[in-house]
Amino acid sequence: MANKNYYDILGVNKNASDDEIKKAYRSLAKKYHPDLNPGNAEAAERLKEVNQAFSVLSDKTKKQNYDNYGDENGPQGFGGFGGGGFGSGFGGFGGADFGDFGDIFSNIFGGAFGGSRSSRRASAQAQGADIQVKMKLSFVEAAFGVKKNINLNRSETCPHCKGTGAKNGTDFTTCSKCSGTGTVRQAQNTPFGQVVSEGICPDCHGTGKKIKEKCSHCNGNGVTRENRNIEINIPGGIANDQVLTLRGQGEAGRNGGPAGDMQILIQVENHKLLKREGYDVYVDVPISFTEALLGAKVKIPGINETLELTIPELTQTGTILTVKGKGTKILNKNAYGDLFAKITVELPKSLDKKEKQILQDLEKSISKNQYAKKKAFIDKL
Repeated sequence: MANKNYYDILGVNKNASDDEIKKAYRSLAKKYHPDLNPGNAEAAERLKEVNQAFSVLSDKTKKQNYDNYGDENGPQGFGGFGGGGFGSGFGGFGGADFGDFGDIFSNIFGGAFGGSRSSRRASAQAQGADIQVKMKLSFVEAAFGVKKNINLNRSETCPHCKGTGAKNGTDFTTCSKCSGTGTVRQAQNTPFGQVVSEGICPDCHGTGKKIKEKCSHCNGNGVTRENRNIEINIPGGIANDQVLTLRGQGEAGRNGGPAGDMQILIQVENHKLLKREGYDVYVDVPISFTEALLGAKVKIPGINETLELTIPELTQTGTILTVKGKGTKILNKNAYGDLFAKITVELPKSLDKKEKQILQDLEKSISKNQYAKKKAFIDKL
């Protein structure tokens, strides 16, 4: 992720609000979702970048560090000078004044320049991974909503040790090597003085704790793999390719961190006769030419019912008739879209002699002025 701008990755500016950042992330996460891009390595890589960018810009501390130092972990080394050297006014520190140098250099040089030390704990809480699930819905289920069950295996915080990995959740001590920080420091002499680097503590593996006796239920991992049957309420009006996010239903977090989310990619099956656009549905209705001339009542399909449609006398082909409130449910509202029936007047494939004579007599009896379009065409001709 080096040298890549997180704001550019999400397509937002540096002054974007939290809601704008979330909206951009959701749009890109859907665009590069693996279910929509099977086998696409480039999309998978872009999704990783999008997830990384969002994990930083959605965290206030990480975002502040990134805005100030170009790294979510704060100042990391000499790269922060921005190539300007000591004579450049230290502009590479993102606007830090001289009062900030104690803290900045204490992170880089381990306090050689004075100031307080604030190390990043490797044992910090971390949110669990998200779970992606693909769900197929019938046309009717998506239109009006439905309850669905999902069966899956996921990691969960061990209830016996509360995620600590220690027996009864209490059988551990503070790591003596790192004093509970999860990191150890190593000093090196350089032309600039003594430089202190930090790394994960090899004794406690970054947890800051030494377990005396492991939890027998999770073998000291702090998480267990569980099979769960989860009932999900799918709201009416949900659309094809829409992603439904269930907060906290993903994999367990680390060191007591929150669980990830479950992202459900909705796939809606097609209807045999209806087509959906937004919350409205459309159907093509063929009628005979006599029904068009005389008017009629015809049966048409609704989403989950059969409807009776009144065809007025002298209905022209291409006429669209509206049936109010017979579309899909509008998402999160107690309201419904409409059904639109497009009329197509169909002529018979053949006529016998008697039928032809009847129609010829009918044609003679109808005034030419009744055919406004034909009359206008002939007048122009």
